[in-house]
Amino acid sequence: MNLAFAKIEFDNVDRSHERQAGLSVQSDSNSADRLDNPPEFRPGEFVVYPAHGVGHILAIEVQTVAGASLEFFAIYFAKSKMRLHVPTRKAPSVGMRKLSSSATINQARLTLSEAPRRMRANWSRLINEYESKIKSGNIIALAEATRDLYRPANSEQSYSERQLYTAALHRLAEEVGMVEGITEENAVSELEGVLLGRLSRTQ
Repeated sequence: MNLAFAKIEFDNVDRSHERQAGLSVQSDSNSADRLDNPPEFRPGEFVVYPAHGVGHILAIEVQTVAGASLEFFAIYFAKSKMRLHVPTRKAPSVGMRKLSSSATINQARLTLSEAPRRMRANWSRLINEYESKIKSGNIIALAEATRDLYRPANSEQSYSERQLYTAALHRLAEEVGMVEGITEENAVSELEGVLLGRLSRTQ
């Protein structure tokens, strides 16, 4: 995705799509609120939020919650046309992160090129595992789910499998496209080429 075009698109905010995030996040200790070296996020920056993918930080806003003034990142997700408010102090603990480096993107491609892991478990358990990977915010886990769910075009695949594969592939392609400055559609084609190439080598 071209960054200049993306920023214009993100700036056309649909104000009716707003959500609040992070206030109910629980942690094992209070240390999550006082990270010594939390990642620095700034307005104008593109980030990855685990449940929603790539978003654009529009601003840092101050709101009063239960009588206390709190800072929030106002994040817009163009794909879902949704705006999310994330407490600045909670951002690291809820898994918000910066876009992956080029080296990590290449590692994700390498993961796609590896043999899929065939798990012997009932389908409901597999669905939960795949969904967890897709929403984890971890690009390598996302690549693993994409790889393991991939089936050739002429293979039988259930509707739910196909839906999960499409969700994983497009979530992965969204970040790859943003990092590499290409459209999501081109990233999808390139990543499926990696999967198809792996399949060709094993036949």
